[in-house]
Amino acid sequence: FAKLAQKEARGTGISVKVLSVAEMQKRGMNLILGVGAGSSRKPRMVHLSYKPTGVAKNKKPIVLVGKGVTFDSGGLSLKPAASMVNMKMDMGGAATAFATMLTLAKRKVKTEVHAILGLAENMPSSTAIRPDDVLTSAAGITVEVNNTDAEGRLVLADCLHYATALKPSRIIDLATLTGACVVALGNSTVGTFSSNDALANDILESVKQVGEDFWRMPITPSMREQLRSDVADMKNTGERWGGAITAALFLKEFVGDIPWAHLDIAGPASANYDNGFITKGGTGIGVATLVKMIAG
Repeated sequence: FAKLAQKEARGTGISVKVLSVAEMQKRGMNLILGVGAGSSRKPRMVHLSYKPTGVAKNKKPIVLVGKGVTFDSGGLSLKPAASMVNMKMDMGGAATAFATMLTLAKRKVKTEVHAILGLAENMPSSTAIRPDDVLTSAAGITVEVNNTDAEGRLVLADCLHYATALKPSRIIDLATLTGACVVALGNSTVGTFSSNDALANDILESVKQVGEDFWRMPITPSMREQLRSDVADMKNTGERWGGAITAALFLKEFVGDIPWAHLDIAGPASANYDNGFITKGGTGIGVATLVKMIAG
């Protein structure tokens, strides 16, 4: 994925920085490193930067963050065999963020935009992280891993912290994050979580104009209690009920006061058949909405 990003970005005006395992270790990115620890294919973080000329120096950039789990077996919390089928699509968030960047650059949009892609393969092995492990994130927040199949939020957490250092006006993350969101909204609707009404409204207005299907979901503060840990700052999962909400609450801990939105694309990231502009396989859900919101 990292090599493809470098190849596709050539000549577009997008610069690409690939963080190796060694550099991620120096930055304390132990959550994404932990997710990829069981695989022979080691994690990468890709930072795509689009900085067009003519943008005011005091104009803050927009940052997209994409979950790029290139295959998700569930790790030691192994998925059932049937649930493992199509898990090559668990990089859909990173794919959408990358495709959005390419589209913005081709349209020569006059807005500075960055995309942070967290790339890892979640596999079981003797080197994999285990339930009950405690990992320290790049933000310094400690996380008790009680389910290795809740790996996407670990990947995103280190990416979101990295994104905050860019001092953006907005952070939008995209991820095939939870089965709970699919249970709530079905296979065609994106769960939209945001701590900022203006950002949420901009996203949903863009959705109306391009014809995609998003629905705003609550971020219920009282459910944060489910993530309380006896041995760390927080656990990576809460109870079964409302699992998409507790996942969003987990991510919220890593963005500070920056306006942030989380798009759970677990349902519509892939499709089993063609339906209008939605194609069978990877759908690219979210690209049209984000391009509309950013480019106008």
